[in-house]
This record gives sequence, structure tokens and C-alpha cells, in this order.
Amino acid sequence: MARPARRSTGARRGAPRAQRRVREGDVIAVLARAVRDVEAAVKRDRVTPSVRAEFQAIALVLREERARVQADQSTGEGRRAEQLKRLDGIATILATTAVRNSGLLALLADDAVATEAARSHRRELLAAAGIEAPEEVAPQPVQAAPVAASAERQVVPQSVISRQLANPFLAPDFDAVRPTAVRPRRLAGWEVLEPLFNSFERAGGGAPACMPLPFPTSQFTPAGLELMPHQGQLVAAAANGHRTFLLADEPGLGKTAQSLLAAEAAQAFPLLVVVPNVVKTNWAREAARWVPQRRATVIQGNGENADAFADIVVVNYEVLDRHVGWLGDFGFGGMVVDEAHFIKNKSSQRSQHVLEIAQRLRLRTARPLLMALTGTPLINDIDDFRAIWQFLGWIDEEKPLGELMECLEATGLTPADPAFYPAARQCVIDRGIVRRRKVDVAADIPARRIADLPVELDDKAGRSIRAAERELARRLVKRYESALAARESATVVEGIDHALVRKVAAWELKDSTSGTGGDNVFTMMRRIGQAKAGLAADYAAQLARSAGKVVFFAKHIDVMDVAEETFDGMGLRYSSIRGDQTPSVRQRNIDAFVNDPDVAVAVCSLTSAGVGINLQVASNLVLAELSWTDAEQTQAIDRSHRIGQTEPVTAWRIIAAQTLDARIAELIDSKAGLAARALDGSDEEMQGSADVQLEALVALLTAALEDR
Repeated sequence: MARPARRSTGARRGAPRAQRRVREGDVIAVLARAVRDVEAAVKRDRVTPSVRAEFQAIALVLREERARVQADQSTGEGRRAEQLKRLDGIATILATTAVRNSGLLALLADDAVATEAARSHRRELLAAAGIEAPEEVAPQPVQAAPVAASAERQVVPQSVISRQLANPFLAPDFDAVRPTAVRPRRLAGWEVLEPLFNSFERAGGGAPACMPLPFPTSQFTPAGLELMPHQGQLVAAAANGHRTFLLADEPGLGKTAQSLLAAEAAQAFPLLVVVPNVVKTNWAREAARWVPQRRATVIQGNGENADAFADIVVVNYEVLDRHVGWLGDFGFGGMVVDEAHFIKNKSSQRSQHVLEIAQRLRLRTARPLLMALTGTPLINDIDDFRAIWQFLGWIDEEKPLGELMECLEATGLTPADPAFYPAARQCVIDRGIVRRRKVDVAADIPARRIADLPVELDDKAGRSIRAAERELARRLVKRYESALAARESATVVEGIDHALVRKVAAWELKDSTSGTGGDNVFTMMRRIGQAKAGLAADYAAQLARSAGKVVFFAKHIDVMDVAEETFDGMGLRYSSIRGDQTPSVRQRNIDAFVNDPDVAVAVCSLTSAGVGINLQVASNLVLAELSWTDAEQTQAIDRSHRIGQTEPVTAWRIIAAQTLDARIAELIDSKAGLAARALDGSDEEMQGSADVQLEALVALLTAALEDR
């Protein structure tokens, strides 16, 4: 059969779009055209794997060409200066494009590992300029980088050595692990990963993303405890032999219990559990409750007190760099990654450590149990799935693997066929996506709502904030007008040039993240949080006195400090739950809030206490500061809105009226449909992945231009 044409959306990488007719040897012209294509794709929020590869290839060739021009003594000074100026222009476009999508920033680093796709694009760019690419040395696998980078920090707890000496015959049977390499047939020559991700954006059709599940079982539930039916279904699936799960139930539906009992059903011990630091102690407690016959150990620091003979090993992301060596060789029968959205950035060390351990586990253990737990798997865009799917062994850097590839081949379709997308989506779901909503499976959990409370900042701090916001708007307008005057294009745009507005906002955001300039979107939001702190604390105190226990969430330590000073002044007892506490102190404070009727308020860090803890003793929350994402906000609310809650939950969001705060709130709400569209089959419009910070600056500049 003839290979399909390369015109379709999912077709295999062919010649880049920059490969048009150019003067032979003019690399800069090729780069200029390629970077404009990439810039246009990013503006449309179409940051596909191919676009990322082309972006990195442009950065590689740009770096090489700059070094060549600088070293070329045969070129006159004028000619060299002209070439370097053109290269600087391309570098500027790359930088401003990367600001639009933070996942591209890491590709600009000097030590970024070039993927095979990027190296292929690099060869094509050079070929377009009539240059033969030199031979390349294949890079080391990305998973090896963290170990090499942190080798001096590696530790092996004494108990691990003792276990190895006590069990000399526990060497892994590598022959039991038979990789199932699948050679693509119909899909040979097609780029498949991008269509797979796209299938979750465009092919929901009202169908939720949940694999078929068997009748629930209670066979593995300890006496005196009871699973809800949706929990028993997942345990039954593990008992029936399913071994990979993306457990994406909405927060509050008991994912911890499901994973522990699934491990029991699969006999996946010893079990490794990787978690945020804030929930380590809670995981040990839940293990004692749901699998009391299994001993659990929690790794603290270098693991001096760890028990390597335990059945369950709990370790937090922050210390993985010290333990990744022995964890990969330990011989675990299963691995659970809690709050798996923490690994979505594949350039981060914690993501690379998790992927490396999982890969080594697969090489040593036949059919291990692998579970990724997250109620919010999608925070920025559909590409957040990538690292999670790779952890589960469904894909690698460039293609689907094993059973997923077999399923895609069995459809008899290619990405050129519209029917491919719903079929491909189902193939991924059947590998183990499990997503249930509270409204569908836990009707006895009361409703929740978010209530906005506008507050007027009429004091000196409020006036200063409004003045700073006006100054920020003036700075943006001035930058816009300067860019408009300097533009050489003959094209005249009537009214506001919205494309230029976005560019100016991106430049401002880049300056903000580098710490240059005056007040910016980050410092403004912090100042607003400080100004609201006393008002938010007063409201929380009123709620505590009239309606019972209250959870107070803030993003910054100084806002938490003001709230606690306010509660002290009122004689109101509170618990403080912060990121800089030890696990034992944090758990003691959680227990005080939950069990002591006189502790009225839990003052919580939005980032450190917004995941993995149970605060359903309270039905009122105060969000003193705004998150940058709807997912983070939802996670915080679901500390109370979860199984065991008996009262309707209300999250009181304190909004500073007539400030940037109000714009941020609207933007967060506008992005709430991502998971609903991709996982729940909703028809809500998919929101783009642009940062809320960027959109806030765009709105601020646009409003200022309209008011002129």
C-alpha cells in the first residue's frame, strides 16, 4: 500500500515550512522564516511536539551560526555586524515566543538535551540553506541526567544495605520482563503523539474519559471499613489484572484508599509511593488504616530511620534526588505517584527522577502496578498528560508503546481519517484512565459554591496600589507606542493593534520574571494580598463565630502572618499549616484543627496545604489571595469538599474591587473548562494555554488604550 501523503495534520515530519526557495547558504533567511512559523503556531496555542522540536532546532542552529559568524575573520566588520543584528532579531523572537509558553523556556538553555526530533529538524534547516549537517554524537537518555547531576548527594540508607544482605536471593529476574516492542505497520511514518493529545481536545463527544470498570469488590477491604462503589470498581480492575492507572477522580473521592487496596489486590509489594512532602504522614496513616497487615515506612531526609523491610515505602519529591539510585534497584512491585500533576514539567528534576525510577522498575519487574493519582491532571494545556503517560509506560519521547500502539494499529485508521481521533482517545482511556465526578458517584456529598466578596481598598495601601496599577498601565502604553512608531511595516492597523498588544505584554512579562522594571503583575498581586489580609482575616473570624470552623488560605507568608496576628488579637485559636514545617508539626496542627473544638481556624498555605490533606470538618473556606490557576483553587476547596463532608461547602473568595485582582479572578474562571472538556466529555470551549499573567497584562493594556 502506498504511504499516505504528508499534507494532513498528523502526518510524519516532512520538510519544515521554512524550506522554501532561499539563497543557498543563507542560514539566517531559513531561520527567520522558520521562527515566524513557530511564533504563529504558539500564538494560536498550537504548541505541538513538532513545533517544540522545530523551536529547539532553531535555537541550536542559531547558536551555531552566531559562533560561526563571530569567528569568521574573512567577513568584513560591516557584514559581520549586519549578520549578528539579524541573528539578534531571531533570538528576540525566540525569547518572546518562549514567554507565551513556559514549556519552551527550558529548550533555550545551553544544557538542554536535544531530542531526536529536534536534531532531525536541525538537519532539515541546514539542508534548506544548502549546508550538509556534520555528524552528531547521540545524546545520553534524558532519564540519566538527574543521577549524574546529583551523584554526590546520593545516599543508601543503612536499612537498605541490611535488607540486601539479609535477602541475597532477591535479585531481579530480568528474563521475566519481556518488552513488547510493536513495529508500526499502517501508522509507520506518521507522527502519532500529537494526534493522540489532540484527540482529547476535539473528540470528547459527550463521553467521559473512564475505562470500562468491573463490578465493585470489597474482598480486600479491612473489617470495619467500607468502600464506596466507585472505589471498589477500581480495586476490582486491579484484581482482574489491570496494571496501569491514571486515577483522575475529582479531589475528595478517596484516591488514596483505592490505590492502597489496588496494590493489595495486585500483590504489588513492596510498593513505592512518591508524594508531596505535606502528605507523607497522612499516607502512612492511611496505609495503617486500609492495609493494616502491611508495614509502611516514611523516608525523611537521608533515610537514617527508614525501614527497608517495610511493604510500603513513602518518599517525597523533594528528597528523590538523594534516593533515586537505590530506589531504582530495590525491586518494587508497584509505584504510586500522588498529585501526579507535579511531574508535568519534564525538564524538572523531580519529573526526570520519577520517570527514571519507573523505567528501571519496568526493566526489573514483570507487569508492575503503576498508578498516577491526580484530581487535576490538566492545569495549563493538554500536553500536561505527556509526563504522566510516559510514567505509566504508554508512550516514550516520540511514539506510543506496547498495548497502546497495538490498539491504535487495530483501529485500521490513520490521523488523516476523522474517525481516528475518537478511536485513539478510547485506546488511551482503555489503558487505564479512570475519571469519576462527585456529582455522578457521590451524590451524598453536599454541593459546593464559590462566592466572591468584593472589598474596597480605601486606605493608604489601596490608594498606593491603584496608583501603581495606573503607572504600570502607562508604562505598557508607552512601550506600545514606541513599538508602533518603530515598526517598519507599511501595514496600517485601524484602532488597537491587538497582535502588538500581546507582544508588548509578553515583553513586560519577560522583564517581570527577570526582576527588571518597577511594579509588575507579580509584585502588584502580592501588594494586593497584603492589603486584603486584615479584611480577609476579619471575615474569617466572623464566619468562625457564626458558622463554625473555617479554613483560611493565603499564598504568601506575610499574609498568613497578618491573619494570625488578627486572630491572636481577637482571642481566636487557630492552627498554622505551612510549607516550612516538619511533617510531624504539620500533622499535629492538622489534628488540632480537626479534633479540638476550640481551634476555630486553620491558616493554610495555598501551595503547601492545598493538596492531600483532609479538612472536611470545616464547610467554609476563605481564599484571601488568588491562585494563578483554577486547578490550584479547586484543590484547595476540595480539602473540605470531599467524602465525609456533611454540609454544603462555600469558598469565600476575597476580591479587591477595581484592581488587577478582579481581572485575575475573571481569567481564572475563564480557564476552568480544560479538564471538563478533555476528561468529562463536556462541550465547554477549550481554553488556551496562555499564562494568566500574560492575559492580565493584555487586558490592562487594552483597557488603557481604549480609555485614551
